[in-house]
Amino acid sequence: MNILVIGGAGYIGSHVTREFLDKGCRVTVFDNLHSGLRDNLFPDAAFVYGDILDYTRLSRVMRDAAASGGFDALVHLAAFKAAGESMVKPEKYSVNNINGAVNILNAAVENGVKFIVFSSSAAVFGEPRYLPIDEKHPANPENYYGFTKLEIERFLGWYEKLKNIRFASLRYFNAAGYDARGRVKGKELNPANLIPIVMEAASGLRNEVRVFGGDYDTPDGTCIRDYIHVTDLAAAHVLALDYISKNGKSLTVNLGSEKGTSVLEVIETARRVTGKPIPAHIAARRAGDTAKLTASASYARETLGWEARHSDMETIIRTSWDVYK
Repeated sequence: MNILVIGGAGYIGSHVTREFLDKGCRVTVFDNLHSGLRDNLFPDAAFVYGDILDYTRLSRVMRDAAASGGFDALVHLAAFKAAGESMVKPEKYSVNNINGAVNILNAAVENGVKFIVFSSSAAVFGEPRYLPIDEKHPANPENYYGFTKLEIERFLGWYEKLKNIRFASLRYFNAAGYDARGRVKGKELNPANLIPIVMEAASGLRNEVRVFGGDYDTPDGTCIRDYIHVTDLAAAHVLALDYISKNGKSLTVNLGSEKGTSVLEVIETARRVTGKPIPAHIAARRAGDTAKLTASASYARETLGWEARHSDMETIIRTSWDVYK
């Protein structure tokens, strides 16, 4: 298959690109390198510099592929994703995430791309009514980032009805870790997620880790999250595209390890694996954070035959440290 990976130079996008290449697909990466890195580009994938807000360029890259049969599918990983930032800069997230997604959808329709794999998020659920969270859980985002992801899912649903687009919406929990074979080495720029921040503290790139809230209703008072290794996440993209292309129907599925790990547990594991002290202190709670989020991945197992094979915290930290050390 011929795949367009939008945002393919980013942290998750580069792993997804590598997974499709490993499966024998032709891949073109479309990225503005705002948060993606040239270090994350592979010589066996084509690269086009461009922004999803530039509709002309976005449509042209799809049209230019027509000479070789066109793109069979695209993967959208180009949304801004910092939940905390989205609560103070909603206009930034409106323009990039929502307007950008509409551009992608319209360009796909214009150029005959029928299958889309969308990088969604567990942030669409908001405060959990029950755990673990399955696909039937009500969607009620607590932060603006989650709101934009949910709106994009709704756009996809309408384009399915009106334009025969088939999509897979993959609701990630917390992506972490690095390719165990060391093929992705680009560190995230200005990370907002816990594990790269912990890695920066371990490697001396920052002085300490701020833990947002120590008084949540959890065993150690810090937030509990479901961490999924990015290699497992990448594998799910390939399986999801295979499913929607062969079955001709769309799919919305949760992707998580089904295990909860607190912020302090992550830091302690990192101290043990890296041998570094990793200073940390408790700071005020952050707007939009929920106390605990864990996934049910049973639907992904049943539908896609997918499993989180690499998502124990030890492996996540070890593969991260291999890059950061």
